[in-house]
Amino acid sequence: MKNLPLIVLVLVFSLTHFGSYAQIVEQPDPLRPSTPDSSNVSQTDSSTTAAVQPQIDSAKLPKPVTRIFRYRFSADGTVTAGNVNRTLLQLASSLDYQLSNYFKLSSNPSFVYGKQNRLLAEREWFGDFRTTYRSEKRLYYLAFGSYERSNLRQINHRWTAAGGLGYKLLNHQRAYISITDVLMHERTDFVELNDISIVRNSLRLFGEYSFDKDRFKITHTAFYQPALGQYNVRWNASLSVQIKLTNTTSLRSTVANAYESLIASGLQNNDFRFTLGLVYERK
Repeated sequence: MKNLPLIVLVLVFSLTHFGSYAQIVEQPDPLRPSTPDSSNVSQTDSSTTAAVQPQIDSAKLPKPVTRIFRYRFSADGTVTAGNVNRTLLQLASSLDYQLSNYFKLSSNPSFVYGKQNRLLAEREWFGDFRTTYRSEKRLYYLAFGSYERSNLRQINHRWTAAGGLGYKLLNHQRAYISITDVLMHERTDFVELNDISIVRNSLRLFGEYSFDKDRFKITHTAFYQPALGQYNVRWNASLSVQIKLTNTTSLRSTVANAYESLIASGLQNNDFRFTLGLVYERK
């Protein structure tokens, strides 16, 4: 049998995969509101509630501390045998914890492993840790650090530290758009190229929209990261469509593209992928 797709994880599957792959570029925004959209509450309901409840000066009451922990796990992969032997496994997760009314912690670790004709192609590690100040406000501040290793990009180690601010352009449960801009110091140890230590500006646009009582969801993420004082550009973008199957699992299809101007000899600047898999999420 020349092309035999196999299930590589329980309840996990992949449709196809184009080109090579550097890093999972989709990064959920942990500041996505988890409370009901205020626009869905009618004025009649609000006035009725106010009429039956005693009038209390909210300024005299302490603001309750809300601690919310959310996590998401996704996995997909494929195995083909015959004229082309191909093995691919992609794992990604998203975790965020609201520590207080002002601080939120989050992380998006991921791992990709792949072989082509029995030769190692992908072995990509990525991990980050972020903290956000004033996370409930429209204008907020963030700082993060990350670590990356990439066999595909011939990167031994890449360390990143960054800080900046973000702004919620649209902040409803059914529609959410945010933009962040940070200054980022990056130090990369390449396998063959000379090591670099540069400062980048990183601009990110994130959007998420849900329909039919959250049964369907569309998410898009785009990064643009030019170096300051020299030509060294990275950008990546992804678009996902997600359909809820149960309260905790969803079917998701993702199109993603990643570009780096500085790469090792023999590699391509651009990586494109299209995948289909399952997402597990709880809150």
